[in-house]
Amino acid sequence: MIFGETSFVRKLFQMETEPSTHYLIAGLGNPGAQYRQTRHNVGFMVVDRLAVRLGVTFSRLESKALATKADYQGKRIVLAKPQTFMNLSGGPVSSLARYYKVTHEHLLATYDEVDLPLGTLRLRPGGGSAGHKGIGSIIEKMGSQEFPRLRVGVSRPPGRMDAAAYVLQDFSAAEKELLNIALDAAVEAILLFIAEGINAAMNQYNGVA
Repeated sequence: MIFGETSFVRKLFQMETEPSTHYLIAGLGNPGAQYRQTRHNVGFMVVDRLAVRLGVTFSRLESKALATKADYQGKRIVLAKPQTFMNLSGGPVSSLARYYKVTHEHLLATYDEVDLPLGTLRLRPGGGSAGHKGIGSIIEKMGSQEFPRLRVGVSRPPGRMDAAAYVLQDFSAAEKELLNIALDAAVEAILLFIAEGINAAMNQYNGVA
């Protein structure tokens, strides 16, 4: 009986301390109807479309993020849209990562990038924030910049328009056609990342527009 109890305790300890197999896909954006169609909310758009593809809906608030769960090819996935506004995205993302014991390589953040042409995709396994406040917040709260990210190009602002003001503008009707193609490609890139890893996703989708 003692041996059985010891084995049970050891197994329980391993379950509590070992990383889970969850993936966390965090789309970055700003909450509120006034921001829904803006360039800065491309990350939200990506995970919304991914949720549709996986047949789930964002049904609850968890760690200050709209969240839902799905399964894909035997992998458990948490989709999240932080509701703290872009610049404070790191709090909800890091909290969810800790709760679900998500390893850094299984966390992917997706967001807008003004330095890429509209609709262009760019995946990376890690790196700095390049001035993106949402990613900077995640790096700060996670204590690491070594987590995958998927940037979706929204293009540079015209003329001398301030980039911060530009990304809070809605996409034009003409731009939305290209955006829709990019969102579909972003979903496929994320699913490939989950199934085969970041290198496979980079090889197939980097530069897609």
